[in-house]
Amino acid sequence: MELIEGKEGETPFFIPVQDPLDQFPPGTAPVFYNPRMELNRDATVLVLSVLTPSDYLDAMGASGIRGLRASRECGIRVTINDRSGEAADLIRLNAERAGVQVETTREDVNVLLSARRFDAVDLDPFGSPAPFIDSAIRGTGRFLMVTATDTAPLCGAHLRAGIRRYSALPRNTEYHAEVGLRILLGFIVREAARYDIGIVPLFSFSREHFVRLHLRLNRGAKQADRSLGHIGYILQCSGCFYRREEPGVVPGCGSCPACGALLAPVGPLWLGGIQDSEVLDAMKVAMGERTLGTREELVGIIDTCRAELPTSSHYDYHRLAKVLRVSPPRIADLIARLQEYGFEAGRTHYSGTSLKTTAPLEEIYRALISCP
Repeated sequence: MELIEGKEGETPFFIPVQDPLDQFPPGTAPVFYNPRMELNRDATVLVLSVLTPSDYLDAMGASGIRGLRASRECGIRVTINDRSGEAADLIRLNAERAGVQVETTREDVNVLLSARRFDAVDLDPFGSPAPFIDSAIRGTGRFLMVTATDTAPLCGAHLRAGIRRYSALPRNTEYHAEVGLRILLGFIVREAARYDIGIVPLFSFSREHFVRLHLRLNRGAKQADRSLGHIGYILQCSGCFYRREEPGVVPGCGSCPACGALLAPVGPLWLGGIQDSEVLDAMKVAMGERTLGTREELVGIIDTCRAELPTSSHYDYHRLAKVLRVSPPRIADLIARLQEYGFEAGRTHYSGTSLKTTAPLEEIYRALISCP
């Protein structure tokens, strides 16, 4: 395996040279490393530095860089696992290169998490995390961190795959980034409830090619029931932009009050808030003078998530303006106008043209028409 030297954050490591993607599909190289996920790993370092778990499992280590950074930059006890022998060898080499001591294991993730428990568990599979969620819940003490890169099934673009993996109807809406995050979170909540465990989201975000969740697990039937109380559906009009939230494990039905078309259920998914403001504030403080390659982008995400409304969908106001045949105003002006009308309104962390608001659709239309 040919190696080159690299560095992320404050951690040096060896990177396996990847085969050209047109000859060697991603994920099938001997040891996979994805530089596009540096933002994801930078966020992990900040979250771990705030939560300070007693120990941490990087369950699918590959090159080991996530776990190595957790050890070197957060000073916590780390186990890095990968079932590949080549990956395990590289992890040991990289631990020596980074000057840290970590435990390296070579096991199937589900077997490992069925036998041992870690205070914090991190799942970052190639594709869907669904096959590993059950064992991860059983093997996690307090903090579960999950990445999903199968955004097409989560967001409804591959509907049947989404149904199979997450026992939900994702549907491909204009707010698909929000749907994907909340479908995944709702799936984890339902899986955890079987063990009388509740889930509290701490820092959750969507990017173009992945969804990332940082969660706290609270044990007890009441905690599980409290989490299940946030499970429900979005009833989306099949003919216009109208939608409404509906709590409960069984979806309702009916017709759209705006245009009379059928309301189609999206879910079950998580309808509650997806951020913990205290954790986000602490992450900003923890940045300090840390070396973070994606600092500027991460600051923007944290700040926007801190101010983001907890509604389960957004409106693409450019699409609404097109329907009205008006020029879309600056989003700041539209937000200000809705606030003048007495509604909450704000941006989303994943799109520059998406708007979250408590205003009904007709009031958004009125604001669009009246904005300069």
